[in-house]
Amino acid sequence: MKETAQIRPQAEVRYQEELAALAEADKGNKKPLGWKLSPRAVRDFILGREAPLEWNGREVRIQKKYLGNDTLVERCIITLAGNRGLMLVGEPGTAKTMLSELLSAAVSGVSTNTVQGTAGTTEDMIKYSWNYALLLANGPSRQALVPSPLFTGMEKGILTRFEEITRTPAEIQDSLISVMSDKVLNVPELGDEGLLFARPGFNVIGTANTRDKGVNEMSSALKRRFNFETVQPVRDVKLEKQIILNEVRGLAQSAGIAMEPDEGAAALLAATFHELREGVSSMGHRIDSPGSVMSTAEAVSVYYQTMMSAYYYGDGAMDMGCMVQNLTGAVLKESRDDLEKLKSYFSTVVRDKAEREGGLWKSYYEARKQLQ
Repeated sequence: MKETAQIRPQAEVRYQEELAALAEADKGNKKPLGWKLSPRAVRDFILGREAPLEWNGREVRIQKKYLGNDTLVERCIITLAGNRGLMLVGEPGTAKTMLSELLSAAVSGVSTNTVQGTAGTTEDMIKYSWNYALLLANGPSRQALVPSPLFTGMEKGILTRFEEITRTPAEIQDSLISVMSDKVLNVPELGDEGLLFARPGFNVIGTANTRDKGVNEMSSALKRRFNFETVQPVRDVKLEKQIILNEVRGLAQSAGIAMEPDEGAAALLAATFHELREGVSSMGHRIDSPGSVMSTAEAVSVYYQTMMSAYYYGDGAMDMGCMVQNLTGAVLKESRDDLEKLKSYFSTVVRDKAEREGGLWKSYYEARKQLQ
């Protein structure tokens, strides 16, 4: 079968060599039942390691993939090793989904066993449904049953990811309670053969946005089945700049864009998002924060859009006018009233930095006419 290109290969495909090298070096280490790698190797996969590994006669470097709180990652791994559900909560755009994917790829070798929570999610999308043609022809049987992610995770002993769990109705969320308590799923239609006992390695990783709090609040009973970890926004401007550069390089490579990111433009954008998010500039100015989510993920999107415009329409140089236009689109997602807050930011903070630092900041300030 001819292999086709993918826009975004899953983590276990993107980092196939790293996972293979870690698995070979991991032989003999203590690992929970059903895990592909030991907790130590899972940590190295996500947080990187200094020394390269020998694999297939060559060196394989294990790069750092999650640029955030290292101890949070360690706690997440231990939670999963203890067979307790893991719930990652935080503001949108704080890499909860990415961390969930990386954990699943390292622990189970597969990250695609996922439920995407929405207002329309039903119980059969989580547990199982039926092939009604086979059901009518032969009656209830395992062949007629169509497994959903929770069933698949229990049957194969792999992690099940539940994204945006608080977007789903409360009664659908609560269908997880008995499964996570007893690690058994009952299929009444199959009679005596209808009990599915989870194999070692099964667990659930959920994600929830704090901005969705109150939409479909999780019940106390379900909360008790999870350990909660809060993923905080990036507080360090230099780290945020590095995340932007790393993510944009990956996106550009996947899209076949032969253009190296501009570090100066990334630093400028990281500073902008940090200051608008925190409500204070590096020089002590108080800033009215916009209502939109000024996340690192949004910063990556703004930079990448500007970079593509430079690649396809321009001469390969980042255009500050285009960046301001893309920034405006990100800021105004929630309310048009935020435009005045962005204009105020340019007329105070950006103006002062343009006078003090010149260069890109001066071009950035001159592009304020794009704030329409």
